[in-house]
Formats: sequence, structure tokens, C-alpha cells
Amino acid sequence: MEKIVTLTLNPAIDKSTTVNVIVPDKKLRCTEPRFEPGGGGVNVSRAIKKLGGNSTAIYLAGGYSGKHYRHLLDLEIIESCVVEIEGHTRENMIVVDESNNLQYRFGMPGPSIKENEWQQCLDILEKSKGVEYIVSSGSLPKGVPDDFFARLAAIAKKMNAKLIADTSGEPLRKAMSEGVFLIKPNLGELSNLHGVEELQEDDVVTAAKEIINNGGCEVMVISMGASGAMMVTKNEVLQSPSPTVKKRSTVGAGDSMVAGMVLALSKGCSKMEVLQYGIAAGTATTMNPGTELCRREDFEKLYQCLKGKQVPDLVAL
Repeated sequence: MEKIVTLTLNPAIDKSTTVNVIVPDKKLRCTEPRFEPGGGGVNVSRAIKKLGGNSTAIYLAGGYSGKHYRHLLDLEIIESCVVEIEGHTRENMIVVDESNNLQYRFGMPGPSIKENEWQQCLDILEKSKGVEYIVSSGSLPKGVPDDFFARLAAIAKKMNAKLIADTSGEPLRKAMSEGVFLIKPNLGELSNLHGVEELQEDDVVTAAKEIINNGGCEVMVISMGASGAMMVTKNEVLQSPSPTVKKRSTVGAGDSMVAGMVLALSKGCSKMEVLQYGIAAGTATTMNPGTELCRREDFEKLYQCLKGKQVPDLVAL
């Protein structure tokens, strides 16, 4: 096992295409589709690879679509550990309307997962050696209990590994009751965790520190879209802006941000560098169409920009 391990319970084949214009009741002629292996944790592993790092991706896959999924991931030379399931791996659809550049994202439900299938993922992790960071990202499919991330957090502690839980709702609440290393809510998700409809800007740090002081996590990174991101720990508050670029798609941007941060953590970077790695990777992904993740050359230019080094024609990337 690599020292970074990602876990994906609800992967999907992401199919992306474009049409001239979306109108009802007519046959729409699509461009040649692009097929990519998606899903939270797998996208994190793929982005880590694109940034020059390595990880091991543990994921569930089944049926004819599961075989296709495995093939797509093998093409990217991602070290993987596949848990076979009875159900079929889901497939999502992303369509861009070229007349207005609007993106339509159709997310299909995942298969129902049996107890022995999701338990295998925990067993594999528990027996792994040399793991320093575990990233579990994305939604829980049917059949997986809400306390799955909490169980994972308990195993991570036994392994002396740091868990990054990038999820939301009740699964995240239960994970925080066990305690994790890092969570990455956006402002809306943090408001929900704090029990209010909307947090005022001055209350963001207070809400984050309350969760940290109660043992929910050690580090919280709050993504704030075009405004960048904020990192809060028990004793520090760091904030970095997001570079201005021409955005083509936001698919996978959050996963790429996590990839940048965990890669920087594994390198022993400073907290500000970790935050800037994440912002640069996430922003680089928004520059690409469809479901394409970050490109290393874009990431490096954006990172140097955030470090205060001027990069010519950055916006024109």
C-alpha cells in the first residue's frame, strides 16, 4: 500500500459530451463521448497521479460497467484494490449545451451494497501497512450504514493514520463524533453542521473552532468558491485567495482540492502550502471541460501565483 489510500464506495463511470443546443422532444446529436472513472476517492487518486504523486485506490465495482470502470482506471496506471460487488457500477452523464455553455449533470443512483462487501473495504484497510493518510470521499450508496465513516475513523486511529473525510450530512456528523483529522465543508455545509441556515462571515471561524474544540476534527478547510479557502486549526487561521481563471467545469474540483492538500501533507509541507496546493489543484480542474481533472502544468503555474511569484498570461491559460 502507498502511504496515501483513498476509499470509494460509490464510484461511477462519468460520460461527458456536448450538443449544439438542448431542446425537448428532439433527437440531440452528441459529440463523441469521453469516459472517465469517477467517484470521490478515485478522483482524488487520479488527481494525485496527475500532480506527480502516488496513492492506492480501494473501491467497489461490479457488473459489465464495473469491468469497464476497472479498465479505465488501469489505463491511468493507478494502484488499485478492487472489491467485487453483485450490483452494477453506476454511470453518470454530463452534457454541455454549446449554445450557452451551460452544463447539465445527471447523477444516477448507485447499486445497493451488501454488508460483506462494504466490510471488506474496512478489513483491507485494517490489514494494510505503512498507510499515513486515508481519504474517504463521496456519498454512501444504499446498504452502507450512516456510521461507516465513524467506523473508518476508529480504524484509522488504530492504524495511527490520519483520516480525511470529505462527505456531508449524517455520515459526516457521525464521523466527527468519533473524531477525524480533516474535513472540507463549504460555507453551506458548515452552516448546516453549526445548526444555522446561513453563517455570517464573522461567525465562520467561531463555528469551525467549536467543532475542532469538541474533537470533531483537527483541521478544517472551508472552501469558499471564487474567494478561495480558509484553514482553521485549534491555534491557527489561514486564508488564501483563489486565482482568477476562465472556468469551463466544476466537476471534480473539490476532489482535486483534497488531492492537492493530502499530497502536500505527505510531503511535510507547511499549513499554508497545504492550503495553496489544494486551491491550485482545485482551480486547475475548473479550467478544463467536462469531467477532466487538473493538469500538472496548470497546477504549477497557479501554485506559483499563489506563492506570490508572477506568472505571465495566467488568466489566458
